[in-house]
Amino acid sequence: MKLSDFIETSMEHILQAWEDFARSVETEQPEQDTAGLRDHGEKILRTIAADMRTLQSPHQQLEKAQGRGPQKSSESAAQTHAMTRLIAGFSMDQMVSEYRALRSSVLSLWLAQEDLVTKDHVNDMIRFNEAIDQALVESIAAYGAAVELTRKRVLAVLGHDLRSPLGAVLMAGDLLVRLDGTDEKTRALASQVCASARRATAIVNDLLDLARCNLGTGIPVHLEEIELNSVCRDVIEESRTAIPEADITFVQSGQVIGLYDPARMAQVFSNLISNAIRHGDIDSPIVVTIAINDTGPCVSFHNSGEPIPEEAMSNLFKPEGRYSSYAASERGSAGGLGLGLFIAAEIVASHGGRIEVKSSAVEGTTFEILFPIASSGTSATLP
Repeated sequence: MKLSDFIETSMEHILQAWEDFARSVETEQPEQDTAGLRDHGEKILRTIAADMRTLQSPHQQLEKAQGRGPQKSSESAAQTHAMTRLIAGFSMDQMVSEYRALRSSVLSLWLAQEDLVTKDHVNDMIRFNEAIDQALVESIAAYGAAVELTRKRVLAVLGHDLRSPLGAVLMAGDLLVRLDGTDEKTRALASQVCASARRATAIVNDLLDLARCNLGTGIPVHLEEIELNSVCRDVIEESRTAIPEADITFVQSGQVIGLYDPARMAQVFSNLISNAIRHGDIDSPIVVTIAINDTGPCVSFHNSGEPIPEEAMSNLFKPEGRYSSYAASERGSAGGLGLGLFIAAEIVASHGGRIEVKSSAVEGTTFEILFPIASSGTSATLP
């Protein structure tokens, strides 16, 4: 009997083996009934049988073997099965084991009733394995996508929900600092609480921005016509106040007026200045320059000191690269440059611009923001 016919006629025996294996999988969720354990099993098997009956050229077989089989326009039974198994508490390894058990049980049940294995049997097994692999690939992809989406949503919800308690802590700390009759020790402790709450709030805001990017909504910007020079100047003054030992020089060779989000651009400038202070030579000045080149306005941040290693350059704006095993051991100018730079690059991209980096032991490190006039709607004038 052809294997595709055997699958159709022995459906109950095969599904019982599928159910028995699924029942043996231990999860933290309540035990499922027969319908839940057999979830989408029959549809997957009928899809496999139909695929085996479909004529296939040598070229189509090669394409399928290399993972380039025909794409379905709608969600397949294997994809839906992966989602339901995730909800039921199955790990990806446990779900993959289901397919391994299904492959073994179908072939063993079929071959047990065959007296002689012929070339046709071998061809059937090849087609069956191809179809099982296709279903497995679809399930793995759907499971992985669902896990990643869940992670992104949890990150967004976590960041959003943390803002309220942090805001309450900051408000209480500010009240204690300003409260009449508070002794110096209490005032100092309250000030420390406020400083820590502000740092935590900044981290949460970065997480929310990362979540927005992960979920595809992007970092929101609210454009208004402003002078970019004054935004940069204000950030520099704040940095000088926060870190008096930092030597920051501001050079203006043009006045940039255009459509920007002032709060977001201040976030970008603050991030790049902080990185220059943290990773540069504290005894050398940090030079912030606003200029106008042939393509449009540009803002650069230069510091001396240890250069960024060449092998780290490709991951500067990639959080997934920055949190790799390599990044965990980084020190010096490369250490810690991750989420902030990613967000800065996303904000600049939302304004139609980009950030470029140059770093060497001789010339130091320069982060340069480039804004094209045409795409940003920006006008720039020389003084």
